[in-house]
This record gives sequence, C-alpha cells and structure tokens, in this order.
Amino acid sequence: MSNIKSTISAPSVLTDFKEITKMGLSISVVFSAIAGYLLGAVEINFNVVLLLALGGYFMVGASNAFNQIIERDLDALMDRTKNRPIPSGRMSVTTAFIIASLFTVLGLVTLYIINPKTAMWGAISIFLYTSVYTPLKTKTPLAVFVGALPGAIPFMLGWVAARGEFGIEPGTLFAIQFFWQFPHFWAIGWFLYEDYKKGGFFMLPTGKPDKGTAVQIILYSVWTILASIIPVFGFTGELKLTIVGAIVVFGLGVLMLVYALKLFQKRTVKAAKQLMLSSVFYITMLQIIYVADKFLR
Repeated sequence: MSNIKSTISAPSVLTDFKEITKMGLSISVVFSAIAGYLLGAVEINFNVVLLLALGGYFMVGASNAFNQIIERDLDALMDRTKNRPIPSGRMSVTTAFIIASLFTVLGLVTLYIINPKTAMWGAISIFLYTSVYTPLKTKTPLAVFVGALPGAIPFMLGWVAARGEFGIEPGTLFAIQFFWQFPHFWAIGWFLYEDYKKGGFFMLPTGKPDKGTAVQIILYSVWTILASIIPVFGFTGELKLTIVGAIVVFGLGVLMLVYALKLFQKRTVKAAKQLMLSSVFYITMLQIIYVADKFLR
C-alpha cells in the first residue's frame, strides 16, 4: 500500500517542486545567462557553463519560492495562482522556506566558485526581487520598474562570469533586457488585468489597460530596439554586432513593435497575448543571433 502511495505522490511532489521554483522561467533565465557567458568568453570553459546554469537556477528558484511564500494569501485570490503549491495546501510554508533558503545558499556558493562578482550580482538580484519588487507589487505600478532591475541581470551575469568584471559590455546587455521587460510584462499585466485586480496588484503604468499604457508599451519597444542595435556602431567595447546581425535584430524588433502598435489599435486581450509571445520570441532570437554573430563573424 505504501508503495502505491509513493508512486502516486512522487509525480505530484515533482510538479510542486517545479511550480515553487517556476522551472520554465528559471530555465529561460539560465538560457540568458549562458548566452551572456558565450558572448564574454575568450575560451569556453564548460565547467563554468555548468556552474552558471546550476547557480542561475538556484538563485531564480529561490527568488520564486520566497515570492510565493510572501504572496501566498494573494495567490489564493487569483485564478492563475490559486492552485500553486502553498495556497492549494499541497506544500507548507516551512517546506517552501527550506527550499528557498537552501537554493539561496547553493546559488551563492555556486556562483562564488565562478568569481565573487558573479555571486554579488546574484545576491543583488534575489534581494531586489524578494525584498523590494514583491512588496511593491500591491503598492505602485513602479514595481515593474524595480522588477526589471533583477530581471535584466541574467544576460549581463553571464558576461561577468566570463570576465570577472563589469563594464560597458555587460552594461549594454543589461540595458537590452531591462527595456525589453516593460513591453513584455505590461502585455502580461494587460491580459491578466482582471485576475491581477483580484490580488490587488498594480502592474500597468496607468493602472489600467488603456491608450496611455499602450503608448508606453510602444515607447519601451522602440527603446528596446535601439538598445539592441547599439553594438553595431562600435561604442560597446568588445561587445560587437555585424551589420547583418544588426539588420536581423532590427527586423525582429520591428515585428515586436508591430504587435505593440496592434495593441494600441485594438486594445484587446488577444492583442496583448500576441505581443507577449512576440516579445518572448524577440529576446530569445536576439540572444541566439548575438551569439551566432560572434562565432560566425
């Protein structure tokens, strides 16, 4: 009987672990960090790549677990989050706290093995996300600005892991991912507006899905495109981009901008979802193109 019980519960435990650490989001963050590492590396050290992947996952997983502990009562009010491990009662706060604390320690130690500055940026990221961004979400739309800071760290973190220093190159990678997050998260805030309202979250710049929010989405989409093609002009040190690479990135940016303009025109949930998907496609392809451009030039 106990064997049957464990067989039934094992997949559930794994699912809850994936949910408390937001595995999909964590993997996307690791992808960004590895892309940044490949851009910064003079020679690729696969031990560092492995440490960066593990450390990055630990840090993001810890941030997400702490976030779900803090927001457990509000998560219970929203349709998209009420079945998360804590509000559903499948996982205790104590268990989640142990996971979050263990992941924090493992993440910091793993990143410190790479170099101290990588660990420092990892620590800054988890602090901003859990101690500043999370509490501000129910207070002000500026929470998205604060959340964009730790959200922009992974891409540059990879470069710091490769070089052990912060400069114009990782700063540029930071700027790209920083500006990108506004159209991305405002699109999410738009199509989840009613659900976020149940939890008392302020995610849109004007407080509601209106023309003012759509205009800001367009502006930040433009700034994202501009930040993304800056390396082609030779102002960003060793971070370079060929003309061909810049044209492709610009084309992808225009595609995202088209969806931002469609949102302004239609102001529908469907248009917001399309923008969100196009923004994910944009940042993923940008990182692939940047890496390919470096190794093929």
